[in-house]
Amino acid sequence: MDGEGTHHENLSPCRRKAVFLDRDGVINRNIVRGNVTHPPDRVEDFELLPGVLETAQRLVRAGFVLVVITNQPDVARGKQKREVVERMNDIVRSALPVLDVLACYHDGSDHCPCRKPKPGMLLEAARRWDLDLERSFMVGDRWSDVLAGQAAGCRTVLIADPYSGAERCRPDHTAAALPAAADWILTFPIEDDQ
Repeated sequence: MDGEGTHHENLSPCRRKAVFLDRDGVINRNIVRGNVTHPPDRVEDFELLPGVLETAQRLVRAGFVLVVITNQPDVARGKQKREVVERMNDIVRSALPVLDVLACYHDGSDHCPCRKPKPGMLLEAARRWDLDLERSFMVGDRWSDVLAGQAAGCRTVLIADPYSGAERCRPDHTAAALPAAADWILTFPIEDDQ
């Protein structure tokens, strides 16, 4: 990393472990059009996936903080309004025990350092909330989520579906949905710094 990777764990004993969650396809239902997944178009169509609330509570009880990391390029493409995306993010904040929701509104051609597969949003969350990336996990339903998590130093879980681009990444684990991803995450003996 850019010179900031010089912190040692013993210098900051309160750094927290996190589970970073992609939003669309992990927390809420994707819309599939023409063999491509899309976020919901309208707030009224925003629907949490089965087991997400219970799984989020389970991870928090196990000592993780939850941070949502989402690419929303339809804003840059003129297909969605930023206010609509933010209202959906507010639903996530009110429905789930998340610490933060970070969104990148750029398209790939913008070369934004926050747009997954780049790790900018994870690095920003780690700085903002004093998170220990090496003790953290990234869960997403696309290859770009896995690459972003790996670039940030996290373990990764791919929620595999036909649109994941699984051939483009090598996650630490593959799961069918968030509850199964959490089952795997919770097998890791990560010591708490408390």
